[in-house]
Amino acid sequence: MRADPIMDETNSLIQIKGLRDGLLVSLNDAPWDEQLSVLISHVDAQPAFFQGARLALDVSSQILRVNELVELRDKLSDRGISLWAVLSESPTTQQTSQLLGLATRISKPRPEESKDFGVDDLGEGTALFLDRTLRSGTRIEFAGHVVVLGDVNPGAEIIAEGNVIIWGRLRGIVHAGSQGNREAIICALDFSPMQLRIADEASESIGTQEKDRPQVARVNELGKLQAENWSAG
Repeated sequence: MRADPIMDETNSLIQIKGLRDGLLVSLNDAPWDEQLSVLISHVDAQPAFFQGARLALDVSSQILRVNELVELRDKLSDRGISLWAVLSESPTTQQTSQLLGLATRISKPRPEESKDFGVDDLGEGTALFLDRTLRSGTRIEFAGHVVVLGDVNPGAEIIAEGNVIIWGRLRGIVHAGSQGNREAIICALDFSPMQLRIADEASESIGTQEKDRPQVARVNELGKLQAENWSAG
């Protein structure tokens, strides 16, 4: 699954997606000082999003020395972020990471088939839980279900291979079943999305007439997106 920039208004130096064990941040081959500055700027721009996160960093072919990784680790730690893995094609960077006790490999979550949703159906290790509001410019991708304990504001975007469950207001963009799963669903307590997409079906105007009630969107028997009242629980 492709990762996209978390904040569209900045350059493409940094890409982010959710993992079962935290966040995976991917960098390109720009000079390290420039990448470090952009990464810290991202973190400082959205402290509530990153606070308490476990972060794995993919630095591609960058060659990083001990002092550079220590500086990164300390800057993240000062902001409440735990650096636990560094992925690299460089043997030097791999060795440096191992010397600092950082993992150099991670296991990526396996997408699972979706079905009619119940909270208990998610199971362990199949969902990314975000206990925060997603603000404009935030883009989340995950190879499984995504559960947001907060709002999804206009300009925020979620792309999930499974279901998307929002315990708050949905006013942004959500794409569930992104790898073609037409059985995926999108639920929210307050339903006013900018755009919804399930598999290859999209809609910019969807919802029931009971706007003050939780709703669930799914692909109906006619192959169209449809929203109906949702009994959450």
